[in-house]
Amino acid sequence: MSAQQLLQDGKLQEALKAARQELVDNPQDVDVLYCMAVSQRYLGQQYEALQTLEQLNAVAPNYARSFQEAGHNYKKLGDLDNACQAYKRAVELNRALIASWRELATIHQQQNAPRKSVAAKAEFERLSKLPPELVTVTSLMEENKLYRAEKLCRDFLQKTPHHIEAMRLLALLGMKLLVYDDAEFLLESCVELEPDYWLARLDYVTVLQKRQKFEKALEQAVILRDTFPGNYVFDLTFANQSVAIGNFDAALEVYDRVIEAHPEFAQTFLARGHALKTVGRVEDGIDSYRGAYRVRKDFGDAYWSLANLKTYRFTDEEIAQMRTQIERAETAIDDKYHLCFALGKALEDRKQYEESFAFYEQGNELRKSGLRYDPERLELAMQRQAEFCTEALFRDKAGFGGDYSDPIFVVGLPRAGSTLLEQILASHSQIDGTMELPNIIATAHRLNGRRAVTEEANYPKILIDLNDEHFRKLADAYIEDTAIHRKGAPKFIDKMPNNFMHVGLIHLMFPNAKVIDARRHPMACCFSGFKQLFADGQEFTYGLDDIARYYKSYVKLMEHWDEVLPGKVLRVHYEHVVADAERQVRRMLDYLDVPFEEACLNFHQTDRSVRTPSSEQVRQPIYKGALEQWRNFEPYLDAIKTGLATEIANYPI
Repeated sequence: MSAQQLLQDGKLQEALKAARQELVDNPQDVDVLYCMAVSQRYLGQQYEALQTLEQLNAVAPNYARSFQEAGHNYKKLGDLDNACQAYKRAVELNRALIASWRELATIHQQQNAPRKSVAAKAEFERLSKLPPELVTVTSLMEENKLYRAEKLCRDFLQKTPHHIEAMRLLALLGMKLLVYDDAEFLLESCVELEPDYWLARLDYVTVLQKRQKFEKALEQAVILRDTFPGNYVFDLTFANQSVAIGNFDAALEVYDRVIEAHPEFAQTFLARGHALKTVGRVEDGIDSYRGAYRVRKDFGDAYWSLANLKTYRFTDEEIAQMRTQIERAETAIDDKYHLCFALGKALEDRKQYEESFAFYEQGNELRKSGLRYDPERLELAMQRQAEFCTEALFRDKAGFGGDYSDPIFVVGLPRAGSTLLEQILASHSQIDGTMELPNIIATAHRLNGRRAVTEEANYPKILIDLNDEHFRKLADAYIEDTAIHRKGAPKFIDKMPNNFMHVGLIHLMFPNAKVIDARRHPMACCFSGFKQLFADGQEFTYGLDDIARYYKSYVKLMEHWDEVLPGKVLRVHYEHVVADAERQVRRMLDYLDVPFEEACLNFHQTDRSVRTPSSEQVRQPIYKGALEQWRNFEPYLDAIKTGLATEIANYPI
């Protein structure tokens, strides 16, 4: 604080000296390093400042202001290319950095990129016109300081009711906190008050999609597309919503048209590849993913999407290109960890296990650096489930909830075989497959209410106080909100694996619902999760110690459900399915009270969209090759072996 005050007072040498002294005791303090770099820049020590910022980036690779500061230094040195890259990375991490937008507008103009200049200038002008409080709210949101951001935003709205941008920001906070119903109401109000405010309408599309109101989301996307004809952003918004409702032909037509008009947009190639993969046109999807990395050589997500097919094999040239991009200082952190996971898979396929693991490990470390994962908080959440969801609770509330037998919840850990079980069951004429539905988790968040991280959770304790009518309403809302995913079969699958934490809530909402626990050997399941880069969530997978702790807590909680809700959950071990598929299929169908159908054994022939990482694997017959893959990496997995010694010893296979 002393160094910062000296800097604000213009006492640059004194500020630099104070920062250096503090750095001796706190060499990884972000604020100290940032203060030191700013002092060096003002003193004309550009190269020293850039070295300090490299130290800062090593400690906090996603600290946006560090990249903005680097941009200022590169600009002073006349290096506009690096300045542009630094400013671009800054606004990718924090869109509220006004100075970076201003400089980007100028640099793009100087580099004869008028379209980019106009876009940067528009964002600079938009932010400049906002009240300072809302700029701060935006910045706090980008830094994931959500509680402070919400308080400041609400205070502003109390003084300035119906301020459209403040309402929009509060809605975005609601989405980040998974309070989607409030966010929807706010954004619906925004578009009614100011129909031409496209930013609010675009966010309205997003929240409608989050709430699975896909038809309504598509309607709003059509309004944007028709109001701004020829705008590729809104064309792509329409295409993405078409994908959401399963109209892949319409989406692919738009993707093709945008690519023809704007072949420089790598993201469009990626979206097109995802759509093609989902409908089973894998070779076309591969071509599209390759098109994405041809447009942008360091586009990590394009390489990872190829690896994530699980069946793709990289060429020597592709591997060499990935190695080159990882080593480049200019490659962004998120591109680097995508590349690391892709290289890990590429080298694993070539049996180069030591180097493969090194890249998996590097990718996990880079991914984890941008997260705020707290294993103690998750363990406490599971302990609270066992504390409040007791046998007495379920006895007292017996018969509560909706009289539905439609939902089948497939739970467990990711990479435990849940997609395989879903594909098998969705091949039955009486069962619809859907996707990993977020509705149960969103219901739990609503029951918990708005809580700071340090406040005691309201859920699941609140379940004790809820009456039959409340649980019936929750069940009715779930059935209504998920109807869009169904094709008319009597039953449907919700395969959100994390729902294992909410089996108690599920039972109180749906006493007749079925729950299947997809279980896989601790070593195989944990390592498979460790080498998987997830699009969102599953933050416990980015460290061997973390994933072992999570697996242990999962097993303990599932044992609790077995004790307080005997017979509620059917456990299906992946290894048993591989060894004797017909026996396990018949066992599951008996549990679900549906007759045996041969199609369930020929699940790989079922024509349906699959959106998870296992999409290509479940289009093939069952194979045993995945059972022991972890043994190729056994020398590096002591953390899992040690952490899960009891669970490994007790596993039935």
